Amino acid sequence: MNLFNVYPLFNINPVKAQGSFLWDDKGEKYLDFYGGHAVISIGHNHPYYQTQLKNQLDKISFYSNSVQNELQTELAEKLGKLSGLEDYNLFLCNSGAEANENALKLASFHNGKSKVLYFSGSFHGRTSAAVSVTDNPKIVAPVNYDERFIKSEWNNIEQLEAIFEKQGREISSVIIEGIQGVGGIMIPTVEFLTKIKELCEKHNSVLILDEVQSGYGRSGYFFAHQEFGIEADIITTAKGMGNGFPIGGVLIHPKFQASNGLLGTTFGGNHLACVAAIAVLDVMKDENLIENAQKMGEYIENELKDFPHIKTIRRKGLMIGVELDRDCSEVRNNLLYNHHIFTGNSNDKAVLRILPALNIKKEETDLFISALKIVLEEI
Repeated sequence: MNLFNVYPLFNINPVKAQGSFLWDDKGEKYLDFYGGHAVISIGHNHPYYQTQLKNQLDKISFYSNSVQNELQTELAEKLGKLSGLEDYNLFLCNSGAEANENALKLASFHNGKSKVLYFSGSFHGRTSAAVSVTDNPKIVAPVNYDERFIKSEWNNIEQLEAIFEKQGREISSVIIEGIQGVGGIMIPTVEFLTKIKELCEKHNSVLILDEVQSGYGRSGYFFAHQEFGIEADIITTAKGMGNGFPIGGVLIHPKFQASNGLLGTTFGGNHLACVAAIAVLDVMKDENLIENAQKMGEYIENELKDFPHIKTIRRKGLMIGVELDRDCSEVRNNLLYNHHIFTGNSNDKAVLRILPALNIKKEETDLFISALKIVLEEI
């Protein structure tokens, strides 16, 4: 049997990782400035994270959600405290797409409505409803198309108001990323988010903040939308939540009522996943990683801002989009193959996406900064 060939692969096979570095099967060392799509939040193989997972393997790794699991309670309490959302409730699942599926379903259960408003440039996942609110026709199959899903332009308040004026009685939810990642590090204005919240309240629609990539301290706030003082009805999270262990979560406002069987999952919130997520929160708190994201992100931006071929830098914390005056693929490949540095791209071909671990150090950022300067000056 062969693998189903859906991924364009770099000719690199990492076999070892530590902190912000990877080593391939030939012994070559690479600086990881992408974290596997913002997944690596506390660095590869953090010693505390490793120890907690190894200890749990000696106890129990899995049982279904038909029994009590005190680790789920501990995770919910620590997540509530660090995020400042202690009055919310937590549903655990396995991925960001699954979190968004459950959020959309929960919203529809709550108000009995079926239409969903989403935005240009969005990416919410590849599963059924999640891909239907993703702005990429190439990955939306015919079975996923439905007129219930309404697209509005990013940061366009006038169009937003017009859609609600016409269809507000039917809109179950609005789903929006705290910061668009795949879309090219697109940041919503405070006026835009405030208007969405206002219209949701007026029309009994649910505001879903997709913080799968922009959450967990990545933006310099626990969740990106918290910078603006917006209260979301539902928040979804994943990626950095488990530092590589598959886990996702739905944070649910207390106005939503739970009932037996309303949501469910086989693997979500299993013992190993909870231990991984708890370890991430412990390290984030003990090592002040949200503050480090703010500090190091600002340092990187200040160092890059005068480099040639950079048009703009869009950044919150360590969620950074470097917009070049050309397709970024040549720069990205040069960084990877000639300087051994992983970076990312986006649907905007000119945007180089930078997503290092939240505990990145100055000397590691300097390696990236120096390499990028060389690459851009050689163009």
